[in-house]
Order: sequence, then structure tokens, then C-alpha cells
Amino acid sequence: MSDAALLQVDGLNAGYGRSQALFGVSIKAPARGAIAVLGRNGAGKSTLLKTVFGELPTMSGTIRFDGTAVEGEPAERRVRRGVGYVPQEHAIFAKLTVRENLALGCVRQPDRSGMDYVLDFFPKLAQRLAQTAGTLSGGERKMLAIGRAVLGRPKLLMLDEPTEGVWVGVIEEIADRLKQLSREMAVILVEQHIELALEVAQHAYVMDRGHIALEGPAASVRSDPRLMHHLAP
Repeated sequence: MSDAALLQVDGLNAGYGRSQALFGVSIKAPARGAIAVLGRNGAGKSTLLKTVFGELPTMSGTIRFDGTAVEGEPAERRVRRGVGYVPQEHAIFAKLTVRENLALGCVRQPDRSGMDYVLDFFPKLAQRLAQTAGTLSGGERKMLAIGRAVLGRPKLLMLDEPTEGVWVGVIEEIADRLKQLSREMAVILVEQHIELALEVAQHAYVMDRGHIALEGPAASVRSDPRLMHHLAP
């Protein structure tokens, strides 16, 4: 975490209507590198990503991206600033082909110059361009969602459970790609595969009941005896 912070979240309180789900959450992400956000189901991980992205409003606290306060901006504006987000569900257009899904990610690239990069990055997609996205395997769907987000040329890429429902043989491939992406941009990874997340990330935050319960370098968090306490159902 030696690079200057690209994302700085301080004292964030947020939730759904009157139901508060985040309580004074503070995190930061460098301009390059990956951070992991861990925690049991319902800990607030997805809520955090949705609030940073602008899908959920901020009750209080600040979100600074690339030096600018963005907590009052809509998601569309944050996307234009360089915030990319791959949600846990509904991340692709199932009735469109792989090619059409990727084309939607190129709207900021008139020459679609990133398409070849993504197809080299995920060779399986190159073999499925004419296939309807809804017929892809779980792993291929995740690759398509990540590839389309990368085509938006984000400075920050947030991924919510990118290996959920993915065959074990594909998980390592996705992990390797996330490591590669983290050398080029900031990555925030919410992931239930704890070892994978701590292998990809350099820094980790552990959430419990809407609070940051533990944080530090990934290696330190992995060896901390409090980790399993905060992850236990």
C-alpha cells in the first residue's frame, strides 16, 4: 500500500432506507494493487461496494476518488471518473451474445481498441463470441463480466464474489488474471475464498456487522487468530 490512495473512504455510514448497514467504515485503496474485503454473509461487504459505486446513498462520511469527493455523485458520474464495478449477480446481459456484451463495454472506446486485449486476457471468450451469454458456464460468465468492466478502462475495479459458482479448475485462472489487473489498476476484491483473496491482495479489511473489525497487510491478517472469529457463521 505504498502508492498514494486513489480511493479514500472515511467514516462511512450507509444502508437501505432507514436500515443502517455500515457504521463508520474507513478504507483506502492505492492507485495500483489489490485489497481484499472479507467477512461472513451480511457483514456489509456488498453494501460497501454499492455505496462506493453510487448505487446506494451515503448517510454520512466521505468518499474521495482520485482527490475528489464523490459521495453526492450518481453512479454514472463515478463510472466516467474511472470506477468499475462487477456485482455479484446480474453482471452480464444473458440474452445478448458474448460479442454484444463486450461491445457494450467499449462505449468509451470509439475504436474498440481494448477488445483484443480482453480476448487475449480471457482466451475462452474468443471462442464464445457468437454464443448467447446466458448459455456460458459460471466461470465464463464471470470472465465476461470482468472483461466488459475492464473495457471501460477503470482506474478502480471492484469485484463482488468473482469466483462464486465457478468450477475449481477456473478459479486459479481468474485469480491469476486479478493479480495481473492489480499491477495495472486498483482492485477491491470481495471474496468468500479467503486464501485466494489473501493471495491476490496486498492488504485486507475484515468486516463484522457493518464495522471494520480487522485490517492490515494480507500476510498479517492471514496469521491473525482473530480472523476466523470474525468469519465464523
